[in-house]
Amino acid sequence: MNAQPTLVSRHTLWLASGFTALALGLAALFTALVAWPMANRAADDLAGLMVLSAQTWAELPPETRGAFAEELRARHGLELRPRFAAVAPDEWHTPMIRLLENALNRRLPARTHLHREQVGEDVWYWINLPVGQSGLAVGLPRDRYDSRPLLMLAAGIAASLVMAWMAAHWLARRMAAPVERLEQAMAVVGMGGTPQPLAEDGPRELARLSRHFNRMAAEVDELIRARTTLLAGISHDLRTPLARMRLALQILREQSDPAMLDRLEADLEKTNRLIGDVLDLARGLALEEPRPIDLRGLLEALAAEHATPDTPIVVSAQAVTVLAARTALARALGNLLQNGQRYAASRPIDLIGRLEADALRLGVLDRGPGIPAAEIPRMLQPFQRLEPSRSAATGGSGLGLAIVRELARANGWTLELAAREGAGLAVWLTLPRARVTPAAPEA
Repeated sequence: MNAQPTLVSRHTLWLASGFTALALGLAALFTALVAWPMANRAADDLAGLMVLSAQTWAELPPETRGAFAEELRARHGLELRPRFAAVAPDEWHTPMIRLLENALNRRLPARTHLHREQVGEDVWYWINLPVGQSGLAVGLPRDRYDSRPLLMLAAGIAASLVMAWMAAHWLARRMAAPVERLEQAMAVVGMGGTPQPLAEDGPRELARLSRHFNRMAAEVDELIRARTTLLAGISHDLRTPLARMRLALQILREQSDPAMLDRLEADLEKTNRLIGDVLDLARGLALEEPRPIDLRGLLEALAAEHATPDTPIVVSAQAVTVLAARTALARALGNLLQNGQRYAASRPIDLIGRLEADALRLGVLDRGPGIPAAEIPRMLQPFQRLEPSRSAATGGSGLGLAIVRELARANGWTLELAAREGAGLAVWLTLPRARVTPAAPEA
C-alpha cells in the first residue's frame, strides 16, 4: 500500500502545477502578441533595407559605389557582391532566417531563397536581387539577425519552471509548517506527554488553532496530574491506617478468635493489593525514558520471579539489546504473567520475545480458558472480570489488563489479545520504535 503524500509534497505539486500553467500561458501570450509580431516586423524592415540598398547601389555612379558599400557594411552589417549562380534551396533554415526569406520574397517578382555559406567560423546568408543589368547579391552574417528565439524561449520556460518549483516548495513548507508542528504536538499529547506550547502567531486561523491547542494541552496535563496525585494520595493515606490495623491484629491475636483474625488480615492484604493496583494504574500515565535492555535477561528474570512449581514459564527470546522503558515493560509483562498464572490451570506459560522488521513483539501465551472475542474490549476496562461473582478465589481485582493497556498507551506500544490456537489466551505487546542491536547485555 502506497504511503499517503505529505502536506508539503501535495501543496508543492499543486502550486508548481499552477505556476507552470501560468508561465506557459504567459509565454504563449507573449510569443503570439509580442515576440512573433516584432519578429515579423524586424524581418520586413531588414528585407526592405536589403532591397533598397541593392537598388540604391545600382543607381549610384560607379565612382561612389565603393564608399556606399563600405558605409553599408559598417552601419548595417550588409555586404554587396556580384550575383552568384543559382543553387538548390537549403533544406532547413532557422525561424528568423525563414521569416526574412518570406519577407524578401514578398518584395521580389519571382520567389527565391537565402543561400547559406560558411565563411571561416562565420555563417553568411546571401540572396540574389534583380537590380541593374546583371543582378546583385546581398548578404548578411547569421549573428546580424538570427537571435535563436526558440532557444531563448526554451531557456526562459525552463528557468521559469525551476523558479516556479522552488517558489512552490518554499510556499508549501511555509503553509505546512504550522500544521506539522501541531501534528507533532498532538502526537506528544497522545503519548501522555506535555508538548512545548505552540507559537500563537501567523494567520488568524492558525493563531486561534494554536491558542486552543495550547489551552487544551494544558488542561489535559493538569487533569492527568490531578488524577495521578489523587490516586497516589489515596493510596498513601490508606496504607498508614492499614499498617496500624495490622499491628493491632498482631496484638489482639492472643485475645480473639484466630480464624476471624486471619480472615481480617486476609481482607487487609487484599485491600492493600487493590491499592497497589490502583497506584500502578495511576503510574501507567507517567512517561519513562527509554534505555538499553538485555531482552533475554529481562524475560528470564521475570520468569524466575513469577514462576511456580505448578506453573512454569518457558522463555523464548534472542540475545539482543533493545531500547525501551524498562520499568513499564517489566510491570506490563509481570501483570500479564500473573493474569496467565491465575487462569492457566497449572500448565506452562510461554514468554516470547520476537523481532519482526523494525518492531519488537513480546507475547505471554497461556493455556487457560481464554477470553471470548466479544468480551475483549470490556476486559481492558478497569475493575472488569470475565467471572461475575467478584470472588477473590476466582480472580483478581480486574485491574491487570487495564494497567497493561495504560502502560502501552503511555509508551506508544500496541496491545493485542486473541484466542490461542488449541485453547488459551495470547497477549502480544508490540514496540514499534524499539531500537534493536546485537550489543552486549547490560550489567
